Amino acid sequence: MKSSELFDLPESLAAFRPFFLPDAHPWEWLPQIKVALESVLSSTSQHTPLMEIPSGVSLQGPVFLDPTVKLPPFAVIQGPAWIGRGTEIRPGCYIRGNVITGEGCVLGNSCEYKNCLLMDNVETAHYNYVGDSILGNNAHLGAGVICANLKLSREEVTIRIHGKHFPTGLKKIGGFIGEGSEIGCNSVLQPGSILGKQSAVLCLAFGGYLAEGQMAVSETRYRTIPRRILEED
Repeated sequence: MKSSELFDLPESLAAFRPFFLPDAHPWEWLPQIKVALESVLSSTSQHTPLMEIPSGVSLQGPVFLDPTVKLPPFAVIQGPAWIGRGTEIRPGCYIRGNVITGEGCVLGNSCEYKNCLLMDNVETAHYNYVGDSILGNNAHLGAGVICANLKLSREEVTIRIHGKHFPTGLKKIGGFIGEGSEIGCNSVLQPGSILGKQSAVLCLAFGGYLAEGQMAVSETRYRTIPRRILEED
């Protein structure tokens, strides 16, 4: 699988293009995040944000904040990090290094980000963990969505696509979320999950009417259906 099948690096992140090749596997982009940040930040004269930083916001290490970034009363931003134009950072956000975001993103309240690339207009608004993951343009995580990035066995993550197994050489891999994809509330993506463009994962929830004395049990298996059916329902 090529990265170009899932996402296209937007113009707002043009400086990073040499490091994220469209023909590479998406998991090959993960180690490049740190390399890209080191290179681009070293060639950027604007290291100190050109805006007033609230007293409750902690900046550590090399951090680029576009002057239009919206900062909350309190948050922790550890570099290296690049936060793009018009991005909104909400209270309690924890950026834990090696994070790149494009324009118009939402880094939500009580959310944590580590070694990840978020393209333009990505929304991760409430209680999300985004580690070792890549989110394409206009991707959206519902409240409580977790991108799990480590197997319980702590072994190398192997990617499975159409019955084929791809070794990655990496023990920490979260999710690769294609452009325009939606993930419902409280869903957990297992390490190495891949969502194609315009796909959707339903939330882990009950909907409808539950009669007196009845019990709702979540399904333990999943099935796939065309997203357009959900939108027409």
